[in-house]
This record gives sequence, C-alpha cells and structure tokens, in this order.
Amino acid sequence: MSRNLLKIEGLSAGYGPLRVLHEIDFAVAKGERLAIVGLNGHGKTTLFRAIMHLVGWQRGSVRFEEAEIGGSRSLGEGRRTPGIVRMGIAMTPQGDAIFPGLTVRQHLDCGAYTKEAWHGRDARADKVFDLFPPLRELRDSLVGKLSGGERRMVSIGRALMADAKLYLIDEPSLGLAPKISERVVDALMNISLDGKAMVIAEQNVELLSGKVDRMIGMHAGRLRGEVGHVDLV
Repeated sequence: MSRNLLKIEGLSAGYGPLRVLHEIDFAVAKGERLAIVGLNGHGKTTLFRAIMHLVGWQRGSVRFEEAEIGGSRSLGEGRRTPGIVRMGIAMTPQGDAIFPGLTVRQHLDCGAYTKEAWHGRDARADKVFDLFPPLRELRDSLVGKLSGGERRMVSIGRALMADAKLYLIDEPSLGLAPKISERVVDALMNISLDGKAMVIAEQNVELLSGKVDRMIGMHAGRLRGEVGHVDLV
C-alpha cells in the first residue's frame, strides 16, 4: 500500500482564460508536514483551491488515498467540494474567512461538517482550546470582535474540528505580528498527525525553517524544487 496520502501529477488550473498552475507534480506522505513557500500571487492558494475543486478549470491527476479527485473539468467549481471534505480534506483559507456574528464556539461547530465530527464536536472543541488556550475564555465572544491573531486561531480551529486526514493551511502568518505568527505556527507543529498530513502555504520561509519535514518553492505557478529537507522520524 502506498505511503502517500496525496499524489498530484500534471496538475494545471486557472480562472477563465488565465492559467495559474503549470504541470504541478508532488506527493505528501502520511505523517508529513510539507510547506509550499513563495511570494503571494504565485499560485499557492490556487493549488489548494484546485485540490478542493474551487477553481474555474483544471486538468491533471489529484489522488487522495488512491482515489482520483482531480481529472479534467471546466466550470462547476465547488460542486464536488462537499464530497472532498467528507473524504477527509480540510482547508483553512487565506485570511480569516470568518463569520463575524457567530461566537467562537459556534464558529468551531461549523467545522464539524460530517456526522462523525458533529457527534464528537465537544471533545474536538476541547482539543482546539488546548491547542489555542486564549480561545477557551473567548468561547462565547463574537468572532468579529477578536484580534487578528485570535481570529486566525479560530479559523484554523474550525478546520481541525473536521478531524480530517489532510489539512491545507493557507498563509497562517498573513497580516499577523511576528510573535503572533510564531505562536500560531508553533501550535500547528504541536498537532498530532498520526498517519495524517499537513500542507502549509507560506511566504515566510524563516518562520517554517527547521519545523516542517520539507519545503518546496513555488514561483509563477510552478514548483521549483525543495528549499530544505528534514528526514521524517
């Protein structure tokens, strides 16, 4: 049985006539933390959106647990996304992407999308609060009134409520002060994967250096090889 949880081959994707990704090939192993690093505007977010079927068009193979979730298609973005989430992929979008009128706890509950996650949402919420202690005292506060760092914690916590097998974390440090960014990234490193995997898109290479298993550079919609490598334990 393959050790890869996700394998992508020949993935191209874009919006309307604009081609953003060009023949992307890479794989993510079970238990691995992989970083896709590069400047904003070079395709990292589009890569995540293509995996989740949220782009206008794409072609190429995206295999998750040996099941094909990619392939050639046009239009209809988002139609297959609920099924992909149920398969076990959760994405934290770039920025906060919050519901300002919901409390922290209500916001977290939104991430418990599947029946299994919903039934176990109290235990999962406790794990999120352990990971991000400031949120425990803020559980009944409106998310729209929180600080930028607290909102980012809520956004990541929402993805964790799905108890997914693959986490796609898009720009966790975006717009945050350096100390808050380090706190958020350290929390991501403390998440037990245990056969799961995490892919982090980030422009701050130093923030992730020495913390993830691999870093792959992205420029102009193409992967440019590994920036650094740490052997998996």
